[in-house]
Amino acid sequence: MSETQERLQTEMPTTYDPTVAETKWYETWIRNGYFQAGRRTGAPKYSIVIPPPNVTGMLHIGHALDFTLQDILIRFKRMQGFDALWLPGTDHAGIATQTKVEQKLREEGKTRYDLGREAFLEKVWEWKEHYAGSIRSQWAKMGLSLDYSRERFTLDEGLSKAVREVFVRLYEKGLIYRGKRIINWDPAARTALSDIEVEYKEVNGHLYHLRYPLADGSGHLTVATTRPETMLGDTAVAVHPEDPRYRSLIGKMLLLPIVNREIQIIADEYVDKEFGSGAVKITPAHDPNDFEVGTRHNLPQITVMDESGKMNAEAGPYQGMDRAECRKAIVKDLQEQGVLVKIDDHVHQVGHSERSGAVVEPYLSTQWFVSMKPLAEKALASQRSGQGVNFVPDRFEKIYLHWIENVRDWCISRQLWWGHRIPAWYCGACGETHVAREDLHACRSCGSADLKQDEDVLDTWFSSGLWPFSTMGWPDESSEDLKNYYPTNVLVTGYDIIYFWVARMIFTALEFTEQNPFKDVLIHGLVRDAEGRKMSKSLGNGVDPLDVIAEYGTDAMRFMLSTGSTPGQDLRYRTEKVEQARNFANKIWNASRFALMNLEGFKAEDIDLSGPLSTADRWILHRFNETARDITRLMEGYEFGETGRLLYNFIWDDLCDWYIEFAKLTLYGEDAAAKRSTQSVLAYVLDRTLRLLHPFMPFLTEEIWQHLPHEAGETITLAAWPGYESAFEAEEAVKEMNLLMEAIRAVRNIRAEVNVSPGKKIELLVKPTGAAEESILRRNEVYVRRFCNTSSFTLDAGLTPPDKAMTAIVTGAELYLPLAGLIDIGQEIARLEKELANLNAEVERVEKKLGNEGYIAKAPAHVVEQERAKGQDYRDKRDKVLARIAELRG
Repeated sequence: MSETQERLQTEMPTTYDPTVAETKWYETWIRNGYFQAGRRTGAPKYSIVIPPPNVTGMLHIGHALDFTLQDILIRFKRMQGFDALWLPGTDHAGIATQTKVEQKLREEGKTRYDLGREAFLEKVWEWKEHYAGSIRSQWAKMGLSLDYSRERFTLDEGLSKAVREVFVRLYEKGLIYRGKRIINWDPAARTALSDIEVEYKEVNGHLYHLRYPLADGSGHLTVATTRPETMLGDTAVAVHPEDPRYRSLIGKMLLLPIVNREIQIIADEYVDKEFGSGAVKITPAHDPNDFEVGTRHNLPQITVMDESGKMNAEAGPYQGMDRAECRKAIVKDLQEQGVLVKIDDHVHQVGHSERSGAVVEPYLSTQWFVSMKPLAEKALASQRSGQGVNFVPDRFEKIYLHWIENVRDWCISRQLWWGHRIPAWYCGACGETHVAREDLHACRSCGSADLKQDEDVLDTWFSSGLWPFSTMGWPDESSEDLKNYYPTNVLVTGYDIIYFWVARMIFTALEFTEQNPFKDVLIHGLVRDAEGRKMSKSLGNGVDPLDVIAEYGTDAMRFMLSTGSTPGQDLRYRTEKVEQARNFANKIWNASRFALMNLEGFKAEDIDLSGPLSTADRWILHRFNETARDITRLMEGYEFGETGRLLYNFIWDDLCDWYIEFAKLTLYGEDAAAKRSTQSVLAYVLDRTLRLLHPFMPFLTEEIWQHLPHEAGETITLAAWPGYESAFEAEEAVKEMNLLMEAIRAVRNIRAEVNVSPGKKIELLVKPTGAAEESILRRNEVYVRRFCNTSSFTLDAGLTPPDKAMTAIVTGAELYLPLAGLIDIGQEIARLEKELANLNAEVERVEKKLGNEGYIAKAPAHVVEQERAKGQDYRDKRDKVLARIAELRG
């Protein structure tokens, strides 16, 4: 034992102070480089890259869940002996961050244009540095075991190099192109959006039926629209080519109301002749489907709005109006002209910008796009080959596949200043466009210096889509991190960004590294409030993880979040659950203090499990062994909720409530050899239990572990993960303890039922069912006497049950508590009848299960046998209860 450990062992405070422990140990871990990958030469590799949080503000409780699950995994693997890397980093978050900085400027009465591009970007970098620092401090508060020496940012020089490399390669393969197409336009942020950056909300609107007159005066066509303001950009009305109502009209001209421009009636199979009037207005510059129709028919593309959502010169008398204002004005004018036939109420889905909240405008614009289908085909082939990414839970694979099977080209250009500027240059002399890895200063075609770089930047998801390999040094194939830690083992993320991020990482990784970026994708849900509502500023129901930590400690928050979650399911945040986790931490602390008080002078080399062990000693070693095995299996399967339940039950029930109580008799006894054995078991089991708990509660476990006698090692973070030890198997000890615990519980329950104080001594008579049970009870009589608090104890297989006594039937024995004067015979009969009803229900349940042929055919043989044994046990107890009721009534 080191001098430090000897000092700590004598200084464990009476109460646990999370604040002191958290600051002390995190600084120690970082100072000593315990989290740095590469410390273990020759060890197997394990890696996770953090989903980089946006540098837009502070982390929320959802981040705390996501990061805690990753930290549990990386600590687990580090303790298993892996050379484990958890790579941290942050995302520049183009639109979101620029919007925040612009809001701040507006408060000062300025715009980004007042500053100019370079000065504005300096402001954004200042913002980034501030919030990246805040995020780092929050990571520390959460106890995250990140390798800060490898921290990355999506606008780092290395990652920017990767972004350019990917852009150029895709461009050279024809998978990136520039074109004029309908895109999603955010008129508030004045930038293009990808399809998945649009949130559709149900809106109560209207359907406007309009009468378009034929130019020759022979009649009219009726069309319907939800957006009458876009009719100013109509360039045709389409009908189905096989619609008999309109076949004779195809090719004729209509007069567009308001502007009186002639437009043609065209035939296109896009039209659903069964819907509405069967005639559809075509506005190629303001609707994606109309754009496709217009392209097929070479229709003019008339844009009637500007980038801010206001009507432009093409809108004629409505120029300068906001689109909503224009709608009101044009509806009024259409009514006055007799063009508006009717207005129906209409509920429909309207796209809103995920970032600004503005109603998205389908807008004809020249943008850069990625052709996604060739990339999606590789991802589909990978999944169908059986070598694809493993989704946990597996139902999310269907969601992922559905999206990539129907993927559309991705608009990657954004009309922003903050981000990776598109590496394309336009020559003013010859008109050529050049894409390059390095900045260009002369045209490659004509040599002119009249070059201008594209003003736009790339979508944030373009760079974050490269995150698993760009952070490892790609495109430098000689990078040691790339060779050692890529592909990564698992991605932990919420189900809300499967499309945004997960799919794009898989696409790009297969294209540029020919490997999937991770083996598993662990999908978790959202953290909701106690009522199941999504947390939001508008509801005021958000939870700041730092507030939780300040009140309850980091470990309590981590344990509540991680063990309250099931893969793929949302988690409800409840304060009482955090309090429960804090109480659990206090229970562990108090149990550990008791252990240390009875391990004074005991050293790691004194631990000897080969000597004579008591029933309780052998039982707790067996139970720990089972628990370690099951927890390892559950951790490998990402079942953190079930892991937490096992840990909680083992520590609270088996270790604290039973073993430590049993151990007190030996520790306070006169048998020195037995005391030494129990000290060895107590030190060993507590040490290993803290290791199992460490990934969940790192600070508490480190603080206690440093006080304990344990094998060589500076920190629990690098202590070996407990494995299964066949030498600890002790089924006989388990059988003995089960009988003792069931008997003690039964006596305690009877005491509680008749309000007999635990401190009042009672007479106990026990009738064992056989010689084996009698032997167990005889050997462990001291425990029964102590924990049942008996004034006298009778153990006799030939015992005649007393008339006036409380009765308990347990597996292996009948217990009688003569409590004359304290109980009512009628009440005792009523209690036994209640117990009889419960036993009847259990017998019926088991018999029904065993009578199910499907269950017998599918269930493992040992499980069926266990059910049969349970059924027999219930029947035996029932018979004894029936006999006792008969005796009392006799």
